[in-house]
Amino acid sequence: MRNYRLLAAASFGAIACAAAPAIAQDAGTAPAAEEDDNTIIVTARRQSERLQDVPASVSVLTADALSKTGADNAEDFVQLTPGVTIVTGTAEAGDTQINIRGINGARDAESSVALVVDGILKTNTAQLNQTQGTLRQVEILKGPQGALYGRNAAAGAIVLQTLKPSDTFEGGIKASYANENTIQGTAHVAGPLGDNLGFVLSGYYRTTDGFFRNEFLDAKVVDDQEVWTVDGRIIAGLGDATELDVKARYSKLNGASINFNSSFHLPNFAGVNPAFNEDVNEHPFGYYGNIRPTNEQDSFDISAKIEHDFGDMSLTAWALYSDVDQFLTADGTSADFARFISAADPAAANVVNSCFASTAALTGFPVNQPGFVGAVPVPFIFDPANGSTFGAYSPSTCDGTQLQIRKQSDISGEIRLASNGGDALSWQLGAYFLKIDRETGVSIGGDTGAGVSRELFNAPGSANPTSLLLNDTFDTNVYAVFANAEYEFGDFTAGLALRYDIEDRTSESLVPAGALDPFTGGPINPGLAFGAFSPVDATFKQLQPKVSLSWQPNPDLNFYANWGIGFKSGGFNNQGSSAIINANFVQFIGADVNIQDQYDKEVSSAFEAGVKGELANGAITFDLAGYYTNIEDMQFFEFFVGSFGLLRVVSNIDDVDVYGIEFNTSAEVVEGWKFFGSVNVTDSEIKANSSRPSTVGNKSPYTADYTINLGTEIDVPFNDSIDLIMRADYRITGPTWFHSFQNQEAPTLFSGLLPISALALPDFVGNANYGVAKRDAFGVLNLRAGIEAGNFSAAIFANNALNRKYLNEVIPAIEFGGSFISPGARRLVGVEVGFNF
Repeated sequence: MRNYRLLAAASFGAIACAAAPAIAQDAGTAPAAEEDDNTIIVTARRQSERLQDVPASVSVLTADALSKTGADNAEDFVQLTPGVTIVTGTAEAGDTQINIRGINGARDAESSVALVVDGILKTNTAQLNQTQGTLRQVEILKGPQGALYGRNAAAGAIVLQTLKPSDTFEGGIKASYANENTIQGTAHVAGPLGDNLGFVLSGYYRTTDGFFRNEFLDAKVVDDQEVWTVDGRIIAGLGDATELDVKARYSKLNGASINFNSSFHLPNFAGVNPAFNEDVNEHPFGYYGNIRPTNEQDSFDISAKIEHDFGDMSLTAWALYSDVDQFLTADGTSADFARFISAADPAAANVVNSCFASTAALTGFPVNQPGFVGAVPVPFIFDPANGSTFGAYSPSTCDGTQLQIRKQSDISGEIRLASNGGDALSWQLGAYFLKIDRETGVSIGGDTGAGVSRELFNAPGSANPTSLLLNDTFDTNVYAVFANAEYEFGDFTAGLALRYDIEDRTSESLVPAGALDPFTGGPINPGLAFGAFSPVDATFKQLQPKVSLSWQPNPDLNFYANWGIGFKSGGFNNQGSSAIINANFVQFIGADVNIQDQYDKEVSSAFEAGVKGELANGAITFDLAGYYTNIEDMQFFEFFVGSFGLLRVVSNIDDVDVYGIEFNTSAEVVEGWKFFGSVNVTDSEIKANSSRPSTVGNKSPYTADYTINLGTEIDVPFNDSIDLIMRADYRITGPTWFHSFQNQEAPTLFSGLLPISALALPDFVGNANYGVAKRDAFGVLNLRAGIEAGNFSAAIFANNALNRKYLNEVIPAIEFGGSFISPGARRLVGVEVGFNF
């Protein structure tokens, strides 16, 4: 016992001194042991089997690993998984994009990663980073999974298993407190309600003041958040061979939104102020907006699943209803484009007066460089002596306001018949249906200092008159059939899966055709200046085959290869997007950009080959894989800012190649002491891009050059009644471009304005260079240490223990001349206590 204590103390001391240990690898987490302590059982192919036997890359976090790492949502899972990165919560809570091996989920389009909870496919991407009940296992599958797990699984799938009730009552409670007034608590209870009837009830709560302060409002309202969730589950045995599983879930979130600063990339202005050509990695974050940003998210879903065992085969059928409403308000971005310094409609003069008055009152107020508040809100290039350069989200009212809504309800269902295994041939077949009703709205309004209206349209003369309105409905019907067969012959296994999807989509603008912008005098949706909107529709179809091969010369070695097609449906941008971009950027400054109101489907062809093995009865595991993916019409989110306000669109990158290699290993060097390690290296190239032709040869956006995970875990008895647990996880994320436009120069709106400004400078002076918009590599170290004493546990933790200042996301707005950048989480140190019964 004394040796264990010394070993544990020395190990943790070495970790703290080196300040560089730790991450978990694919199988580098404690087991869901059925055969022995080193065997992990997964359901990656909708059947229970050893992780070692799966002919594909699968990362696993068991219940034990989830407890020891504190992981409870997708952001946590991704940090422990090689070759996977995530951007979440920068604009709003439901704004989550997961990138697996170079395939990214674009904002405002469909996800590339399927979320499957207890066998049911979740539809809304806003749920990707939500907690999902009392977790018991997490599996992250890499490569196209549509044939097995359904829609939007081109990059992979996150498969979650939650607690099921047993014949005995059990429960637990856990609470933690950390800096920034961060409080988190979870609780669950489960047990029988009668013969063949059981329940699970769980709750989650988290609140934080956040890391950043709005200096103008003198309040921590930049990244504050409060969220609570309730999950319920009832499982009933309807006879010996039938089981009914009913789940319901409600979650409510309130917090901040639009956690961004603006950063300029105008090298020809750097002689006046170096901050005009700023490296995004060197930006000092400061928040000065006069509008308190808010974000609300209400999420509800209910599902029912029934399974019947016929003996040789099983029938599974499920249905899901989901409803997610998202709402955000924030400061605007329009001050530098002088949108609110005059009004075509005298009824909106209150906004103009407010803009001038607030600027005069704030003259000289310190804001992020190169911004400055002059005596008047006229851009400084038109009034060098008294004008202003605000940047986005300024303390004046001249930015205006923004309101964004996203509402989606959907109903889906699946029926599947599958063999029960035990034979050389295993198979399944089924069908799937989904109906989505979705509404999106973006409203830019004038700011009189009275806050932001919750209505998308407000008349001239009101406290928040609407200046721009994008408001559309999107209806989708999805029909799919699928089948899978796998045959074992000796040491070889071959599998073939097929899925065929049909997605019927329609869209209609809700913007009233006669409504005018009281400031410009034009239509409230600028696209209406080029013609009336009418409903649009399109159908997207795709066959998705997948072939897998495996050779296992012995139970501890598996050589495998697989190839498959991934698919994401096309869709529609807000109507008028194409006309707005063409008029404001293509015609005005000659921008090399081509955006359509309809974007195409994305189709990927992915090949992977690898080997995985075990040594020393599973005490040492390893896997090595290489992959190549070709992506046609990769969907990509673009953000445009101009005198019209802001615009969110999805475009297509015609042809992208992605290739890489990944290695993972874990080892239990002595009983109770494990090491984990993994490395992923990904390279990519844009081969064709009609949306931005000059980007050919650049890298795939949102794809890190590499990820490195290192980690160690100690779980040893301290005495007869107390176990000592320590864990360290260190994740390095390589350099990342966030746009197809990379180390290049482009004309901006300043290029068009400078020749007609008071400065009378040539247009090239306003060009931007985006070589400074690449996120640098960064490493994040997470530490935990604690004890378990019977049913009681206590731990201290430090997330981002070294307080590494890194960027969560960089969104270049190419024709704006800069980027919108969001900071990553800072150091969070706290204590946690728990009790199970």
